[in-house]
Amino acid sequence: MELFSVNNIIFSIGGQGVSLIEILSVFSGLICVFLATRAKVANFWMGYLYNVLLFILFYQKGLYSSMLVQPISFIINFFGHYRWTHPKKGEENSKNQLKVTLLSNGQRVRFLVQTLVITAVWGFALTYLDQLFPQIFSKAQKPFLDAFVTVMILTAQYLSAQKKLDCWGAWFIVNITNITLYILAGLAFLPMVSAAYLVLAFFGFAMWRRQWQNNN
Repeated sequence: MELFSVNNIIFSIGGQGVSLIEILSVFSGLICVFLATRAKVANFWMGYLYNVLLFILFYQKGLYSSMLVQPISFIINFFGHYRWTHPKKGEENSKNQLKVTLLSNGQRVRFLVQTLVITAVWGFALTYLDQLFPQIFSKAQKPFLDAFVTVMILTAQYLSAQKKLDCWGAWFIVNITNITLYILAGLAFLPMVSAAYLVLAFFGFAMWRRQWQNNN
């Protein structure tokens, strides 16, 4: 674990040190997102590695909401891996994989309300995490912003697992919010990477939209 400590600085950007684990997280994440934009099943394999690296990084940085969500994210990733490769009858595309579809307006409203409620509850819980488990956790950094990002990531990942075109809208919000959260947490490299993710999300939306149009 010492090898992956945030104290092992490889280089600095704007006075902020960049550790080995941050670099590894960045590259695994970029590869994962790039493969996802092209609707490649291989993105899930990189996603598993990305979850493990982020779990370690966020623990070291005190972003406990983002840390605790990684096991859940890992499970959703596994679910998406199965869904993409085992579509039900009528859900398959020409490659016999899950095809791109859209949410209904009612489903969009439900996801929005669900996100706001869970964010409020989880953000409140995070403010007391260090008091309940002082030997494990220090004071949480930006608990409500961290909670919001966490819930949005899970929502975006779940929609991605179901191959819903709407997932890219959620990823836009996640990446914009992450830039703010990472800067406030003292991370230098990840904000730049989130900006790259944002660009990739536009390409992902365009490519998935083209697939959706071809299926309809």
